[in-house]
Amino acid sequence: MLIIQGQRVVLPTGERPASIHVDNGIIAAVRDYGEVSGATEIVDAGTAVVIPGLVDSHVHVNEPGRTAWEGFDTATRAAAAGGITTIVDMPLNSVPATTTVEALTTKREAARGQCHVDVGFWGGIVPDHHEQIQPLLDAGVRGFKCFMTPSGVDEFASVSESDLRQALPVLARASSRRPLLVHAEEPSLLQSAHGDHRSYATFLATRPADAEASAIRTIARLASEYRIAAHIVHVSSAEGVATVSAAQTAGVALTAETCPHYLTFVASEIADGATPFKCAPPIRSPEHRDELWRALGRGICTLVASDHSPAPPAMKCMDSGDFIAAWGGIASLELSLRAVWSGAARRGFALSDLMRWMSEHPARLCGLEGRKGAIRPGLDADIVLFEPDTHTTVTGAVLQQRHKLTPYDGAVLRGAVRATYLRGVKVWDENRLLHAGKGTLI
Repeated sequence: MLIIQGQRVVLPTGERPASIHVDNGIIAAVRDYGEVSGATEIVDAGTAVVIPGLVDSHVHVNEPGRTAWEGFDTATRAAAAGGITTIVDMPLNSVPATTTVEALTTKREAARGQCHVDVGFWGGIVPDHHEQIQPLLDAGVRGFKCFMTPSGVDEFASVSESDLRQALPVLARASSRRPLLVHAEEPSLLQSAHGDHRSYATFLATRPADAEASAIRTIARLASEYRIAAHIVHVSSAEGVATVSAAQTAGVALTAETCPHYLTFVASEIADGATPFKCAPPIRSPEHRDELWRALGRGICTLVASDHSPAPPAMKCMDSGDFIAAWGGIASLELSLRAVWSGAARRGFALSDLMRWMSEHPARLCGLEGRKGAIRPGLDADIVLFEPDTHTTVTGAVLQQRHKLTPYDGAVLRGAVRATYLRGVKVWDENRLLHAGKGTLI
């Protein structure tokens, strides 16, 4: 039996000294520190905090079809390096998109044998798609993602309210209840670009916060009408937070997430031509950032996910610095824990707060709360040793993701992942992948 013990172990009941007893990849017991009888191997965390492996419910792996952007090998290496033991892959950017059982099978085959952490899959909802919902649920998708604005790739068309009215009755009566995840921006409120394309302000003006709030109102109304669970991905604005809060107060089954980049960066500090910062919805002002932190503290936004969406450097238009032409997506999978902890610690949050946002609640969203998301008997022994007080400067060139371009390059972040255990197996040790291919498809 493996026993991992530490003076600081983050448990669902709080942080305390404890020993975690692991049998055949499952947490068999959580006992007092020093209770190690029956151990065949003992790991003492020393100065590190013992935390549950993170669950990142919003990752664009892009394989097959766009493996040159990112693939299962490199994405799950980055996850392991960042203390993430489970990712859930988004249905778009791969070819084919995960909108049919056949496409899901193709994606699973592409992933098989390449994954260094556990991987689940979202399905996609596109126009005229309702007949595919139940078969995809039966095949094991964790839920469905849709876009209310153009997704950026031809294989994944955006949906209108009428499209959703075809799909939602099927989702509501499905035998396996799963959430609808929504990229919420109202397309009629998006604006054409006016001004210097190298200026971030020009891009920011094309995607106003009102577009996010309007789309969330539409989804809240439909979720209430059809009695489905809806989840708003990557909330970026104070207006979005207020709209989610109003829906929750009215009793709508609506949850929401935000992302590390919205919690870290602000628009006024983005230099001309710095296209690695481009994403949609955009990074906004300090006031929006502050409101997102308050939303996490108040439980309006219940989780933080990376929205890792890399692309080859040429697609980020690094030569021209054209924000309008550049691909919108931020690469941050390996850095999510450190980025969020850097901001959270400054604001008086504890590591136990992060574990709710980045482990427990994402696991619940994905229907994995019986397997993942906490250090508790009966769950997978997904465990991370994290040094919370170390400060390091990000060097993009050494990141595990396929392309090294990230807006965090050069940033000083707090914390360091010392080791990552997947079902009791140490898959990441300091700066190297120790055991390859240990991930399973869930």
